[in-house]
Amino acid sequence: MAKNPKDLWDAVTLDPDDWDSYSATVHQMLDDAISKMRNAQDGRVWTPFPEEKKAEQDQPLPNAGKSLETIQTQVSELLPYNVGNTHPRFFGWVHGAGSPGNMVADIAAAAMNANLGGRDHGAIYIEKQVIAWVRNMFDFPEAASGLIVSGTSMATIIAMKTARDAAINHNVRRDGIGQARLVGYASSQTHSCVARAFDMLGFGSAALRKIAVNDQFEMDLDALNAAIDADRAAGLLPFTVVGNAGTVNVGAIDDLNALADVAEVENLWLHIDGAFGAAGILSEEIAPRLQGIERANSIAFDFHKWLHVNYDAGFVLIRDGAAHLNAFSERPDYLIGAKEGLAAGGHWPVDYGPELSRGFRALKIWEQLSEHGTFKLGQMISKNCRQAAYLGRRVAEHSDLELLAPVASSVCCLRFTAPDLSAEEIDAFNDRLVIELQLRGIAVPSVTKIDGKTAIRVNITNHRTQMKDIDVLIEEIETVAKAMLSV
Repeated sequence: MAKNPKDLWDAVTLDPDDWDSYSATVHQMLDDAISKMRNAQDGRVWTPFPEEKKAEQDQPLPNAGKSLETIQTQVSELLPYNVGNTHPRFFGWVHGAGSPGNMVADIAAAAMNANLGGRDHGAIYIEKQVIAWVRNMFDFPEAASGLIVSGTSMATIIAMKTARDAAINHNVRRDGIGQARLVGYASSQTHSCVARAFDMLGFGSAALRKIAVNDQFEMDLDALNAAIDADRAAGLLPFTVVGNAGTVNVGAIDDLNALADVAEVENLWLHIDGAFGAAGILSEEIAPRLQGIERANSIAFDFHKWLHVNYDAGFVLIRDGAAHLNAFSERPDYLIGAKEGLAAGGHWPVDYGPELSRGFRALKIWEQLSEHGTFKLGQMISKNCRQAAYLGRRVAEHSDLELLAPVASSVCCLRFTAPDLSAEEIDAFNDRLVIELQLRGIAVPSVTKIDGKTAIRVNITNHRTQMKDIDVLIEEIETVAKAMLSV
């Protein structure tokens, strides 16, 4: 008897034909992934992606699929070629090391495939719990609001939009900023994401005044006050000041209490760029230097940096929850809420940010905090700070190395010097030295500029890093540098 054509279409699905075979394949992937994490401290820090493997990715759009077993093999072959941040000698950009426990959360999140834009379901309550925990971390009031986002760049845009709308007392969402000439202030060491937010919000990046820093690379308060006075005299509207809780170049922390005083007197929105450093609120080493962060109007930071949640997981915390809601909430007809059913639940996350489609990032944050607790996570931060201080001491004691900035937290900026090289040659030499360390798989520092000099920038935000890794770095810098000089 012939099948009804409708039945043939009903049989078309993306689910496995054989769930037992699927389970075996996924378990193999899990074993491969666990092996990768278990051995994260071994071998090369970074391995370049081979040319033949790059060529393998130059393929036409597939019309017919492959078996899951084939795909799993190809995915496992990618594991050695990550950026290197799981290795204890990844000292470059501020990347967290991730944690094995997060795989439990990511597996569940993949199975649930929840959209956290809104509606009344279990995942939303996990995010609400995380928001409440973050309020508690920073001693913010119950009326404060928060949102889990991709990272500090998105968190900064959300915070600055809220600050903008609060500063302009007409319907800026409908009419735009009009003739208002808004300006804000941040130190010359502030991350570029703040200037990008000014660009995207229509102020123009030049509206962010870059304030000079002192010899500790902290914002110069006299220069800040002078800039505010000059802008007011020119008929401009100062609306925000951005404090740094861990600058990207040297890890410096501004005097947040003093900035809060300025913001209060000048009626400015105090925003804290705490991408990695705000997490120091959990550390006995850093928390005392973050005094004043509890007075901020908004804080942007990442869980995927010093708190080692797997990428990506950023957060924006805003003191005035009503202002935050006013800046984003606008429901079209198809998103109208209800008192009961799936459309219930009060204000949804979409009411606090630009994204309706949002993955279940909250679960891995919840898992990390639940598994390790804030005390242990704070210990990891303190350990990194002590390692950076140790590196600073090793550099100061070394005849061929120069410390280019005070070690403020977890970042140490240094360079190799040679008496027979000019200033320009020393810069070029250190650029090449960093590349050689990376190519040899020994360590991955990065480079930056400190007072016009090329610096080897060593950032330590890895819970796997040990003191012996700092010793290896010093030894290998010396070995590779001497080999380069002998050529």
